[in-house]
Amino acid sequence: MTNGMVTQVETVWGWVLAAAQANRAGFDRTQPKAYAIDDSGRLVASTENVSRAVLDWIPGKGWVSRLPPEDVLIPLLDLYLPIASSHADAPVTIGHLGQSLDGFIAPATGDSYYVTGDENVRHLHRMRALCDAVIVGAGTIAADDPQLTTRRVTGPNPLRVVLDRTRRLDDQYGVFNDGQSPTLLVCGDSSKPAWPASEQVEILRIPTPDGELDLAALVAALRARGCARIFVEGGGVTVSGFLQARLLDRLQLAVAPLLIGDGRPAIRLPGAEMLGDCLRPAHRIFRMGDDILFDCLLMADGPAADKTNSEREGRPDIERIC
Repeated sequence: MTNGMVTQVETVWGWVLAAAQANRAGFDRTQPKAYAIDDSGRLVASTENVSRAVLDWIPGKGWVSRLPPEDVLIPLLDLYLPIASSHADAPVTIGHLGQSLDGFIAPATGDSYYVTGDENVRHLHRMRALCDAVIVGAGTIAADDPQLTTRRVTGPNPLRVVLDRTRRLDDQYGVFNDGQSPTLLVCGDSSKPAWPASEQVEILRIPTPDGELDLAALVAALRARGCARIFVEGGGVTVSGFLQARLLDRLQLAVAPLLIGDGRPAIRLPGAEMLGDCLRPAHRIFRMGDDILFDCLLMADGPAADKTNSEREGRPDIERIC
């Protein structure tokens, strides 16, 4: 990107952050209203000079951009404003995985740094900034030792949530020691403590029916802590678990032009016998550098295929998106 485009992206990203923060702080969501950005970067109701407004709040829909449809920055707002629109009374849980063309997130060695390109990595940091909590499994911590911060973008660090049912991780990993953001270590209610909690790490014990963490109980516990936006970042087992438990509102799959051949799979669910029984969610498609992001809406009302087809009316059956 040119310096001018970087500046424009940062400006529009600031609108998204302001919209997300407004929903955290609370405001009158019952009335449609136009909002501008003040000198401190906060959203303010634009009652006298509506021409300065950059976003509209529409009850029942959320934040809507005032940029013209042809503006090159519209995709950024289209992708993130639905997340910024969620709040305590309308929470959202989003899963994300970056995978190869053949459906793997890493080779068998676990080397996943990175399957997708820089643009998708920046997207991960933006999602962290928008969400109140980011969840990863113990396998992701052991393989990648991720920081789970927002160091590549402007925005707050989320609560870091690590799922470690049997307490197999030791305390050497960065999320337990770096002091960048609070960390919640989630384990089974009967697991033995491998090491004690500290000022940086809180331990949450939840039930383990059938030997697996009760993910619905975890989501309820996070909601009770004020986490309206939950981001399940990986890995494949963790995201698949949330998907199978029907706890995801959205699923983002970033597909990289890469063939791994064999290794650690992305989504894995119990197989359906008929294609008609398979999940075919409504979705949007975004280009991120060389990667393609499928933003899937899992909790849409009505048949997803009907919505997708209605959006395609008047368009050719094959389109180039780049």
